[in-house]
Amino acid sequence: MPAEPATVISLSPVATPAASRRASDLTEQRGTRRVVISPKYGSDPVGVDVRYLWCGAPDAPTVIVQGGISADRDVCAGRERSTGWWDALVAEGAAIDLAACRVLSIDWLVPADIDGVASVSSEDQAAALAALVDELGVGRVQAFVGSSYGAMVGLAFGALYPGKVKSLVLLAGAHRPHPLATAQRSVQRGIVRLGLASGRTGEALALARQLAMTTYRGSEEFSRRFAAGPELRDGRFHFPVEDYLEHAGRRFVERFDPERFLALSESIDLHDVVPEQVTAPATLVGFPSDRLVPLADLCELQRRLGGTATLEVLDSPFGHDAFLKETVQLAPVLRQALNDCCGDH
Repeated sequence: MPAEPATVISLSPVATPAASRRASDLTEQRGTRRVVISPKYGSDPVGVDVRYLWCGAPDAPTVIVQGGISADRDVCAGRERSTGWWDALVAEGAAIDLAACRVLSIDWLVPADIDGVASVSSEDQAAALAALVDELGVGRVQAFVGSSYGAMVGLAFGALYPGKVKSLVLLAGAHRPHPLATAQRSVQRGIVRLGLASGRTGEALALARQLAMTTYRGSEEFSRRFAAGPELRDGRFHFPVEDYLEHAGRRFVERFDPERFLALSESIDLHDVVPEQVTAPATLVGFPSDRLVPLADLCELQRRLGGTATLEVLDSPFGHDAFLKETVQLAPVLRQALNDCCGDH
């Protein structure tokens, strides 16, 4: 892959208090860096191109922010985009305040990015981030904020590179996948593989996404939104939830590649970190309605972590997707966690 030149918005090198910074004081790099990692399922070190975004106040501490498998590096709005996947929480003045820190995020690696491997691990993603931190001259990040798969990678980062992170903030992600969640993802991958083999890839990927949506969201939300009865349409009964699922499937096919989906879904189920090896202080966030990451798994993680850990439990009808939907509830939790780790930089 040819290197993507970094886009840099320059600013004054003079340090400015966060409260008095203007939007024009912030800087952004969006590009590609070549780093070397040793993939878990490979035999030799290999060079990989890491696509990254690094934005915020240039004199402030760096905070890594990573989301689920469908999230990309564009976590917030910026020069080349009007929105980001978490821009309610990552912006100037928001809980992850770009006037007080500098956010670093990458596009997830897949086997096509790493020569000689059939599978990618959460450790590989952590290795790429650690190498990128060195390449950018950061050395040590103040916090790793990870949601879902990003939380898994955050744990791998903490276990493998304890000297590179001051604290962890982990939402809806544990040290290992729950077997029932693995079963559900395995069926989704089977659907996509069947579609690839039969030449009906788009339909299969859409159907896999529809099934995934039933695991991402909570029972309470579905009960509230889709309680109406069916209607007869085109010769058969259609249930209200079907239109919602079909729309979600179509949107996913428009923006996601089936091979990428297979690789990252499998990477979740390959994830396995020994909590005792993670010594950085951690803030864990869980949701009782989350059927993919049960609170019992987060309680076990909190108990076994090698460093101090708190568990924040937030009620939400949105299940696993609460980390995307409950921005008002999450804001004070994130603000406090980052203030604890970044306030004395």
